[in-house]
Amino acid sequence: MDKHLHTPLTEDNSRSLKAGDYVYITGTIYTARDAAHKRMQEALDAGETLPIDVKDTIIYYMGPSPAREGRPIGSAGPTTASRMDKYAPKLLDLGLKGMIGKGKRSKEVLDAITRNGAVYFAAVGGAGALLSKAITASEVVAYEDLGTEAIRKLEVVDFPVIVVVDAEGNNLYETAVKEYADQA
Repeated sequence: MDKHLHTPLTEDNSRSLKAGDYVYITGTIYTARDAAHKRMQEALDAGETLPIDVKDTIIYYMGPSPAREGRPIGSAGPTTASRMDKYAPKLLDLGLKGMIGKGKRSKEVLDAITRNGAVYFAAVGGAGALLSKAITASEVVAYEDLGTEAIRKLEVVDFPVIVVVDAEGNNLYETAVKEYADQA
């Protein structure tokens, strides 16, 4: 089912999404990859506040290429989400409601998704140039020294994603394989 979602991603909104839904996100999302997640974890371990408020936020696991003239960002495809798995449960417990990436997640992340009424979305890998067209603004908001791995605030309009793991723990990667096997 196609759904249009405006950020922030509240728990009511996240719980209304089901694995397999096509979702078009409009509003503010943030980017963060390995190095930024490591810094955020170090900040939390030191008792410091995070550079962004993760409550009801969506983090996109993406490192953009340089922007072309007249565009706010270059190619903006997803990176492998499992690289953030050791950091994600803590952020989910702090109120993060959505993550966008590609690939499977660990049991610890899946448990944290259901525990916190969150959702994991997939963006299509290899379609970074197309995905960048849904990004209307990009601003580095933390860890500028990390270059493409800095935390960015993105404004998006109808950013296309698919719900892979919903707030109830339904996992499209598992159910789709089962459906395919049942049809064979």
